[in-house]
Amino acid sequence: MKLWSVPGNSQKLDGGAMFGNAPRTLWSQWLAPDAENRVPLACRCLLVQDLDGRTVLFETGIGAFFEPKLRERYGVQEDRHVLLDELATRGFSERDIDAVVLSHLHFDHAGGLLAAWTEGAAPRLLFPRARYLVGAAHWQRALKPHPRDRASFIPELPALLQASGRLELVSGTHSEWLGPRVRFHFSDGHTPGLMLAEIQPAAGAGGGVLFCADLIPGTPWVHVPITMGYDRYPERLIDEKQALLDDALARGVRLFFTHDSSAAMAEVARDARGRYAARAPLAALAGVSL
Repeated sequence: MKLWSVPGNSQKLDGGAMFGNAPRTLWSQWLAPDAENRVPLACRCLLVQDLDGRTVLFETGIGAFFEPKLRERYGVQEDRHVLLDELATRGFSERDIDAVVLSHLHFDHAGGLLAAWTEGAAPRLLFPRARYLVGAAHWQRALKPHPRDRASFIPELPALLQASGRLELVSGTHSEWLGPRVRFHFSDGHTPGLMLAEIQPAAGAGGGVLFCADLIPGTPWVHVPITMGYDRYPERLIDEKQALLDDALARGVRLFFTHDSSAAMAEVARDARGRYAARAPLAALAGVSL
């Protein structure tokens, strides 16, 4: 298998919201805020080539589906569909994608499923050959969002996914169609039913790569107590993160970050006091073998 990190559209969001109850004096050492207190965030996707003969895209970023006033409100930095352009530079088109795996359906992770906004045009799904994989429990949340996070969902998206005839709801550790090389972990701290995909190498080849989604958005959030203001259940998230990091360290699993503006992947490290951190970060993956 070959792994590629693929940028999607990027954002700037309020630093306080991104770091929950951590004080600005702490988080500003990790990410420098601008004059509006916003910090830079990637919406990075993971492309896996030759996953048992398939080309699989893990998430799609925020995309360019927002109309201009909402693009400005949510700090989206580009008005073009960056993911499609970046796939093209790596020799792929949307028609080459056999599956799109979505950790959850918040707009900054699933918006790239949609074509770029055009005035007067209805939302339209991209990746016409792909199967769309979504966690079954999270799908129920997307159909009936809570008022606390309703604005994080794209209202038209569930119906479009259903109408495609290519939606697969995942409830176990593996998808029968995708096969044994992708193992799913589930989490409820950020949003109910968050689905984390672990891409596993061939037997005996060492640790895999875990797409951390919003459980661990980037290297600062590897520190166990750090959560986001967007998380639904922060204390539960901390417990889930601790268990996941314990397991990743024990098995040599590396972490892939979607929102880190400078690091795509890192190893898990723990110091003498038992505190977790990211080690040996990589800025990008360009056909890395697994």
